[in-house]
Amino acid sequence: MNKINSYGTGLVAGLAVFFGLMVGAIIMLVSGFNPVTGYVSLVQSALGSSLNIGEVLRSMTPLILTAAGFLVAQSAGFFNIGLAGQVWVGWIASTWFVLVNQSMTPWLSIPLAVIIGALAGALMGALPGWLRAQFGASEVITTIMLNYIALYGGNAFVQGLPKKLMTTTDMTVTLPTEDSLRWDLLANLTGGSRLNIGFIIAIVALVAIWFIMKRTTLGFEIRAVGLNPDAARYAGMSAKRTAVTAMTISGLLAGLAGATEGLGTYLNIFSQTGAPQVGYDGMAVALLASGSFLGIFFAALLFSILSVGGLGMPLASGVPTELVSVVTASIIFFIGANYLIRLILVKIDEDDAKQKAKKLAGPQKKGRNDKKVEKEAE
Repeated sequence: MNKINSYGTGLVAGLAVFFGLMVGAIIMLVSGFNPVTGYVSLVQSALGSSLNIGEVLRSMTPLILTAAGFLVAQSAGFFNIGLAGQVWVGWIASTWFVLVNQSMTPWLSIPLAVIIGALAGALMGALPGWLRAQFGASEVITTIMLNYIALYGGNAFVQGLPKKLMTTTDMTVTLPTEDSLRWDLLANLTGGSRLNIGFIIAIVALVAIWFIMKRTTLGFEIRAVGLNPDAARYAGMSAKRTAVTAMTISGLLAGLAGATEGLGTYLNIFSQTGAPQVGYDGMAVALLASGSFLGIFFAALLFSILSVGGLGMPLASGVPTELVSVVTASIIFFIGANYLIRLILVKIDEDDAKQKAKKLAGPQKKGRNDKKVEKEAE
């Protein structure tokens, strides 16, 4: 068991990505497509122009924030499946605030809106944390249920807004760029992409959360409770308070992701048919990162390249965009099967060791003297 767990998470994550890409390649071959052409077109579609690079960075923004939020909750021993709902309430709260306060100077309304969005997500995260701490309610079940409450409650809220704020029955008017997180400098640098200040916020938040988790007492307590709640209690830590705190921080980051979507990417609110996908994708990014905050950045980059690049695959190579979803799902599958990957690595090492042992033992069977055996072993 120790040998199986000795392999670095980076190696296992890398192999998960490799196996996922191989599954995609096999499906392309079976479907009559050239996998090399398909993957080359994917990369070119994602990184072939400043516009596409800007969209990749823009796509990374909510993934970084939701993945960081998931990792905080996971460090405390919780599985926050409610990220999607927390993103949605953060999106609604932040964008609604700006919509109804357009007479306010953007230098004040935008920061307040971002804070309000983050707080809305924090409240949605704190509730299942409190239910777990006080009543032992499974956060998996409560967060799943809260996703539905957030989705349909949010849709009802949007559809009930005053008509002057709506363009259709389920979509608000679009915010002017000066009342948003858009920045002309970033747009000009990236060929008119939707890259916005939200990306900078995400990077700052990622560094801040890394510092909190790795360099502060609060972070130590969160990790200690996650590793062994009983030992943490014995050491004088409040496991209940830490549980609520971790879930609150997790929800806050998801709400912040929602604010960047509403104020930076879409500039409006519209009814959703399902909870925002970035919440679920953020979970996958966090799992691929394997507990590493730096890994979150690169995992988010990979998922964004797959997402943005996949849109250009049909035109460049004829490969359907659905294949990108297959590759992404395969990567997630192999991340979940990381124990199997580690087992394969152990088997490879054991086979190599047996081969080396046979080479060393071979001369003894032929009757060579000990000196020759020792010389060959050297």
